[in-house]
Amino acid sequence: MGVSRETFYANPAIGVAAMAFCYPGTAPNGGGDYPPPARCAELWRARLMAALPRVELVLLMGLSAQKWALGADHPGSMDAAVRDWRARLPGVICLPHPSWRNTAWLNRNPWFDAEAAPYLRQRVAEILVS
Repeated sequence: MGVSRETFYANPAIGVAAMAFCYPGTAPNGGGDYPPPARCAELWRARLMAALPRVELVLLMGLSAQKWALGADHPGSMDAAVRDWRARLPGVICLPHPSWRNTAWLNRNPWFDAEAAPYLRQRVAEILVS
């Protein structure tokens, strides 16, 4: 995003909302956490978004967030959603989940750091000065 840790956590223009405010648990095969339960997001997500009338940019980070938010418009994979990052501009950008597990994806997709990341940094900077 191109912001300092202080800005990320202290600037009221930036908000972070998990897909579910309930921990789904860790998968026994070591594959990471289970996806967030839909019932949790169904309980609070619409109310939260209604309370935030000036959301200018939503970062859908990872497959679960992308599928939930895009519904039937989701292209089927995280890779496809991120590759089509321009499709939902200026309000939504699909991103890979910020996890060590995505290092290989980032290495296979240098276009992301060359194209999507600079746009994201620029867009965030514009929002923060408005």
